[in-house]
Amino acid sequence: MVSDWLVLSGCLYMMAWGLDCTTWDDSVDSANSRQFHYGDIPSDRDVFTTWHANEPLNEAFYFCKHHAIHPVVDLQRTVLLHVAAQSDSSRIVQGFVAA
Repeated sequence: MVSDWLVLSGCLYMMAWGLDCTTWDDSVDSANSRQFHYGDIPSDRDVFTTWHANEPLNEAFYFCKHHAIHPVVDLQRTVLLHVAAQSDSSRIVQGFVAA
């Protein structure tokens, strides 16, 4: 499952945008809980999740670049994961750069 892969790879802040994006939020939250057998999650491994269902993509990107912080870990990089029936990577990357 992609959510488990995100958590196991060290993702600490996941933002979802688009159709049914709240399901990504729930799925990553569940994967983070599963990783620690539904017990206490160490603060430096706690994945923060947000969804941006009713926002334009550029606003979600702006939030990502200017407001997404982890309270314990300094976030060093951003990975854009575009899940869609057709690739639109150039628009996605250009939108992120412009935000």
